[in-house]
Amino acid sequence: MFRATPRLVGEIVIVDASGKLALGDGTALLRQTLRSLFDDGHHRIIVNLAEVDYVDSSGIGELVTALTTSRRLGGEIKLLQVAHGVRDVLLATKLYTVFDVHSEEAGAVSSFR
Repeated sequence: MFRATPRLVGEIVIVDASGKLALGDGTALLRQTLRSLFDDGHHRIIVNLAEVDYVDSSGIGELVTALTTSRRLGGEIKLLQVAHGVRDVLLATKLYTVFDVHSEEAGAVSSFR
């Protein structure tokens, strides 16, 4: 089961994700969570993937869509603590260099300034 729990750190929203980010409930929940944040005016978002143990092409697609949307709104999506399996997929698809990836929360938050 996939979970996405947003929390506010200053003006930055961190979405703590866990489970499998795959076609179906996982991608739908991430899409719904991020759209709700965008609708509420939050455009600077960090997605914490430390507890995401699997991602498929649909999950990657949702992350790319979120990145595109946030940039269109003048914001940014950054990734935090990308687990090894997810990192391998991002490397294979050449998206690791497209996203701003951080290993520590404080560094990710301060990178918005």
